Amino acid sequence: MSTWILLRGLTREIRHWGGFPGQLLAEIPRARVWPLELPGNGELNVLASPATIAGMASFCRTEAARLGAPPPYFLVAMSLGGMVASAWSQAHPEEIAGCVLVSTSFGRFSPPHHRLRPRAWPALVAILLDRSTEGRERRIFSLTSGLARDRSQVVAEWAAIRRSRPVSPRNALRQLLAAAAYRAPLAAPVPTLVLAGSGDRLVDPRCSGAIARRWHCPLAIHPEAGHDLPLDDGAWVATEIGRWLKTLVEPLPVPVEVRQDAFVAGVHQGR
Repeated sequence: MSTWILLRGLTREIRHWGGFPGQLLAEIPRARVWPLELPGNGELNVLASPATIAGMASFCRTEAARLGAPPPYFLVAMSLGGMVASAWSQAHPEEIAGCVLVSTSFGRFSPPHHRLRPRAWPALVAILLDRSTEGRERRIFSLTSGLARDRSQVVAEWAAIRRSRPVSPRNALRQLLAAAAYRAPLAAPVPTLVLAGSGDRLVDPRCSGAIARRWHCPLAIHPEAGHDLPLDDGAWVATEIGRWLKTLVEPLPVPVEVRQDAFVAGVHQGR
């Protein structure tokens, strides 16, 4: 039985995974799927976010041990979470069986205008200035989702999450600065799959391509989905993970770029 640890991104928490944990279990039925909170987010929003990505990785490693999950782990990590997964894998490769990096960018491999698209800057300013919880989440949805159909339902769920477990501006800033300062290893510490959406309006998918080229690992790009791939097409993400898992037994030439047209909307299931 394999253990899959899920790590979300900047200021987001385990409830933002929606129905994806169930979709991953459907693809890998005998797996244990454990979403973990980054310190400062979600259930841990009273904690101060570490000032470094390495500090976040160390915290998650300790938390996984506390929960009783024996290594090695597979890490599925999105955006900022991808940096945490990279740091964890670099520091303790013996604990990590493999990583799936979703919509992730590394400062060592990509320029700033790819890591944060200039056309997204006005939307980010509008998010900061919007005093309405629903308004902020509606803007975040527009920036990060390219396909999700139940816009009103998702925005309402995200607004409820923000009201129940708000992330402090200080923690948001600490996470942002940690991400900006992080430098990934020059080579992949463990077997890695990189996933991105061609419709990502926040981070240029060329960032994922840069990781795949530098780390010599497989790359799959969804033809339509946005930054939040598990929201837009969680079934596609789970399928690509299942395919990649088989290559760990029967290696294929890399890098491999896979493009598919199928779209299956995720169903919200909570934790």
